Amino acid sequence: MFFVDTIEVAGLGNRSYLAGGGREAVVVDPPRDVDQVIAAAARRGVRIAHVVETHVHNDYVTGGLELARLTGAAYLVPAGARVSFGRTPVHDGDRAIVDAGAGLALRALATPGHTPHHTSYVLEEDGAAVAVFTGGSLLIGTVGRPDLVEPRLTGDLARAQHASARRLADELPDGTAVLPTHGFGSFCSAGRAESAATTIGKEKSANEALTRDVDTFVADLLAGLDEVPAYYAHMGPANAAGPAPVDLTPPAVADADEIAVRLAAGEWVVDLRNRVAFAEGHVAGSFNFEAEGQLATYLAWLIPWGRPVTLLAESAGQLAAAQRELVRVGVDRPAAAATGEPSAWVREGEPLATFRRATFADLADLAGLTDLAGRRPGDGLVVLDVRRSSERARGFIEGSVHIPVHALHGRLGEIPAGEVWVHCAGGMRAAIAASLLDAAGREVVAVDDAFTAAEKAGLTVRTA
Repeated sequence: MFFVDTIEVAGLGNRSYLAGGGREAVVVDPPRDVDQVIAAAARRGVRIAHVVETHVHNDYVTGGLELARLTGAAYLVPAGARVSFGRTPVHDGDRAIVDAGAGLALRALATPGHTPHHTSYVLEEDGAAVAVFTGGSLLIGTVGRPDLVEPRLTGDLARAQHASARRLADELPDGTAVLPTHGFGSFCSAGRAESAATTIGKEKSANEALTRDVDTFVADLLAGLDEVPAYYAHMGPANAAGPAPVDLTPPAVADADEIAVRLAAGEWVVDLRNRVAFAEGHVAGSFNFEAEGQLATYLAWLIPWGRPVTLLAESAGQLAAAQRELVRVGVDRPAAAATGEPSAWVREGEPLATFRRATFADLADLAGLTDLAGRRPGDGLVVLDVRRSSERARGFIEGSVHIPVHALHGRLGEIPAGEVWVHCAGGMRAAIAASLLDAAGREVVAVDDAFTAAEKAGLTVRTA
């Protein structure tokens, strides 16, 4: 008998896996905070004998090296990966015994495409394939994106993705479970998984790499690629060098005076509370990245890399969870932190800053609105769309200004004068953008509404 436990890394849209028998197990593509992996193995009562990487990751910092060190496990990394630490290099066709008593072994299959060295691992029970860990190769309904390594390689890697997906489909039985690392919201994926589980047989009828010829597949894949988060440029080098162990102990406590000093020094002060609470009262100059949103992705994407960050949280638990998410993307230690109520984060006599929240119906109801790039009588109005370009291409409010949220901090000067009504697809990114605008001294209204409500409210939505 064998088991496969999924370790969700929801904030990054990734998965890791613990698989084994009654005594020993293997961990595939572990997150950096390896304590949760060790706890999962302890619950199963198994020893982690192998830690494997499908590739050098571009979207998060791996915990593989540290997990292998702590457990004494063999650390298996594709032979073609250029790394600076000791490991067991894996070549196509190599086999490793996972649990001899359970008849479990792992067989390597070279599946280049997401990276040149990408390797998938087939879990075999008594010689028969039962599951395949596909990393960033064959995902649920799609594949990992091929453009994260080097622009000159993108076309060739896209073709390699097609070939690798075909290899997996040709060599493995239809009932083999497909267990990818990416595809659950990660920007490493060329699309998002529509279901939680799949098999080789299901992918043969549904996956674009297995239902289209190579030229059509490559053309569509390259045309659909979205923006790459800026912090990705730092993940590959960190993983190739060998990440340091994490420190999740609480940061130094910041009082109101220190928060003010850090703001004055140009450091980032990040409020983790929900966007409703932030709009109702916050430290002037602070930024709002909700702890319950895609905190790690968007904070790491927007912050100038290496800039000190102070975290403001409503509780110690919220702060600890945020630290855990941030170390996964290389934001290792907050400079300081504070918990509690925002009234304690400002100096005596200083007011909390606020801004309004609204809906698309509120925007449509504005009296005298002629066009959204123009003016109301006696007043200025700007509607700012902070969605990604691919989202805007599917429909946008006529006359709106477009600056994606990840580019906003460096393009604030491009926003026309006037009150800024900022929206995204659902409200979370609009809240981030509103906090950036508010900190810059702009009059801002955060549209906390689903974009699907814009046209229903009477606003003109165009696609070109």
